[in-house]
Amino acid sequence: MPGFEELLHGLAVDGQLVEARRLPGRPASLGAPSQPLPPTVASRLPPMWSHQSAALDLLRAGRSVALATGTASGKSLCYQAAIAEAALDGGTALLLFPTKALAQDQLRAFGAFDFEGVVAVTYDGDSSPAERAWARRNANVVLTNPDMLHAGILPTHGRWASFLAQLRYVVLDELHTLRGVFGTHVAHLVRRLRRLCAAYGSAPVFVCCSATIGSPAALASAITGVDVTPVIEDGSPSGARLFALWQPSSASAHQETARLLAALVADGRQAIAFTRSRRGAEVVAAHAQASVGPLVRCYRGGFLASERREIEAALWSGAVRGVAATNALELGVDIGGLDACILDGFPGTIASMWQQAGRAGRAQQESLAVLVAGEDALDQWLMRHPSEVFTRAPEPAVINTSNPFVLEPHVACAAYERPLEPSDRDLWDGELDVAVRSLVVGDELVLRGARVVYAGRGFPAWEVGLRSGRSAEFQIVDPEGRLIGTVDEGRVFESAHPGAVYLHQGQHYRVARLDLSDHVVWVDEADGREWTQARTTTDLSIVDEEQTVKVGRALLSLGRVDVTQQVTGYQRRAAGTGDVIERCPLELPATHLATRAFWYTVPSGVLDDAEVGPRQAPGALHAAEHAAIGMLPLFTICDRWDVGGVSTAFHAQTGEAMIFVYDGYLGGAGIAELGFASGARHLAATMAAIEGCPCETGCPSCIQSPKCGNWNEPLEKAAAVALLRAVLAG
Repeated sequence: MPGFEELLHGLAVDGQLVEARRLPGRPASLGAPSQPLPPTVASRLPPMWSHQSAALDLLRAGRSVALATGTASGKSLCYQAAIAEAALDGGTALLLFPTKALAQDQLRAFGAFDFEGVVAVTYDGDSSPAERAWARRNANVVLTNPDMLHAGILPTHGRWASFLAQLRYVVLDELHTLRGVFGTHVAHLVRRLRRLCAAYGSAPVFVCCSATIGSPAALASAITGVDVTPVIEDGSPSGARLFALWQPSSASAHQETARLLAALVADGRQAIAFTRSRRGAEVVAAHAQASVGPLVRCYRGGFLASERREIEAALWSGAVRGVAATNALELGVDIGGLDACILDGFPGTIASMWQQAGRAGRAQQESLAVLVAGEDALDQWLMRHPSEVFTRAPEPAVINTSNPFVLEPHVACAAYERPLEPSDRDLWDGELDVAVRSLVVGDELVLRGARVVYAGRGFPAWEVGLRSGRSAEFQIVDPEGRLIGTVDEGRVFESAHPGAVYLHQGQHYRVARLDLSDHVVWVDEADGREWTQARTTTDLSIVDEEQTVKVGRALLSLGRVDVTQQVTGYQRRAAGTGDVIERCPLELPATHLATRAFWYTVPSGVLDDAEVGPRQAPGALHAAEHAAIGMLPLFTICDRWDVGGVSTAFHAQTGEAMIFVYDGYLGGAGIAELGFASGARHLAATMAAIEGCPCETGCPSCIQSPKCGNWNEPLEKAAAVALLRAVLAG
């Protein structure tokens, strides 16, 4: 079997192999707790690495920790040991995982240790009523997810009184996934948990485990509301890794990823290819299957649970040797001894890149990671600056606890669980009073002296989804009524409008009907000869301009905005060539988004000095907007799909040329604040991305965007460079 370098050099043509760096392995650094663990616990544990013993010492001293070490570094052992010790004297533990699969994985781990006194159970939507009742009566270690804590445990906390009274540890696993709107929801959920624990007489210690991110303790503290100590020095051993940067030549990134995946599988390796979209996973899997058949499978969100479990089992057994997956497989479920990982395009952040690459080599064998560049501006910028891939620090993740669209529903939930009191202000850092006033005006809460009581009916938690501002989900159903998959409300108009081509498990479907009342997308089978792209109109109004600074000769502002979008049509494009077959009109309802944004105001004098006239201005601003969105992940953990943009040569509220970049989530997720803070650095990177691209008039590597609702019309590359130079010259 040839080595990875020999394999890559054999596959590379026309300078495709941009760079290959060998990252050395790391020997183990052993450690031991400062105070011995009870013999019944210690006898069941393997020798500890230094970061495990350091985290365990902190936890046993009552200090919350943020443990951010590499993939397969044994983070779970830190809290497993602490929980086992606590169980010996009646302590309980609550473990929160972002997925059911991770909870099941950890339940198996607890079972393998067979700790004395530990009664561990999963408690989620798959648990029967009898299983839930048994868990409440008998379990001292409960493994669940934020959604179940939110809607199934806290509203009925009286049934959990004994468990909460003895709650010693709360584990937040995969902390890096708790960002944006989901992380903001979880932050309020944790505050609700803490106030109920206090009422029952406990004050749990938090264990936050994360892949490598920037400032993990800051995120953990923002989520939990308590002081958190970071543990980031990794003492676990690791095998050597070859990390390669790959530039597609004539083929697309999907095709190159599929070629590499198939070659690795044919060479006897087990490999995973991460794609940035569901469609991308389907396309890569189909191309690879053309070479190696069913040894490669697709894995993505929207699959039924039974489909995902079957694929996971096949990967574990080795029956499947390759998988093309979205980040649904990025989390820490152990799927066996993967040898290689291929990234179909830069995943958006350095932090996510290392998380995905770390899925290979978990058994400490030599592994391979290949970053295949997409056409995006950021991908191509990294190919021109390869050292940035290896030296750039992981980005910080952010949440926005002041988002009223998330804060107010959780305050209502908290009032239902237990009347609010003045002391609760400490949990919400001064944001509680504003939320209470709004809810009282809306008749959801009422004042009873110094206390605030819930005034509605039923469980308010049932009306609050944690995953997004738009929690409704549409079912995709074929003519026989069989469930094909799902799509969330925020994406349905663009990806599943009438006439849209939808791809699932390699099968093409065409949307026949979109039922908005019953949330159903009816589809028929299609031949796969074409794909579709929606056209969207976007209007944006400024609600509140909170901060303004000067960046060069432009003004950079931060504040609240209202965004109105409407899908007005779509185009049918031929598969393979991308040629437009037909442009079709649509009449769909407008959607409205109250969110946060940062924006540049460009005075008319700057346009004049840049010699950008009235005909060029819309295209120059539009091009700069696209490139700015493409480069934003350099400065914050986000993806271009997390944000939107609007540009105009004349904005009605200011009378000036404007470029807006807005947070794609209701109320904002904290991305706009980091964009505003990056200011001149972000704008300079934007200009470098456009200016450094060798194309003449603009391409997907600089100013064209795959998500542009205006089909990338109009765009003016040279005028955008001249405009940005004129702005930054100041």
